[in-house]
Amino acid sequence: MIQLCPCGSTLSYQNCCNRIHQDQKLAETAEQLMRSRYAAFCLRLIDFLYDSFHPQTRRFQKKSEIEQWAKENNWQELQIVKSTTSTVEFKAYYMDLRGELHIHHEKSNFKRLNGIWYYYDGQLKA
Repeated sequence: MIQLCPCGSTLSYQNCCNRIHQDQKLAETAEQLMRSRYAAFCLRLIDFLYDSFHPQTRRFQKKSEIEQWAKENNWQELQIVKSTTSTVEFKAYYMDLRGELHIHHEKSNFKRLNGIWYYYDGQLKA
């Protein structure tokens, strides 16, 4: 059975985000990295999430907090609202531990360093 990619594309996980999870350099756009980060939350790939933070902002992250956020929530769906060369506005739908549905709405900023896309920071939207 073919597993569809959690990022919401119509591709299989093997032909979509798995490639980027194996080699971050394969993310050709900020949106591809964003989608792969969402899939990494779904699959609890904490090292990938941590490593895909830009080196300038990574030091402010804690793997334990990333892992807690990934594990405490049941990720349902990713919706890309708007994507530019270096920003992605998205809505990530998830169920919390009590079974309540939430929407994480963010405009994320991405930067390239040595040809590799990284998540830099983001601003929550109301």
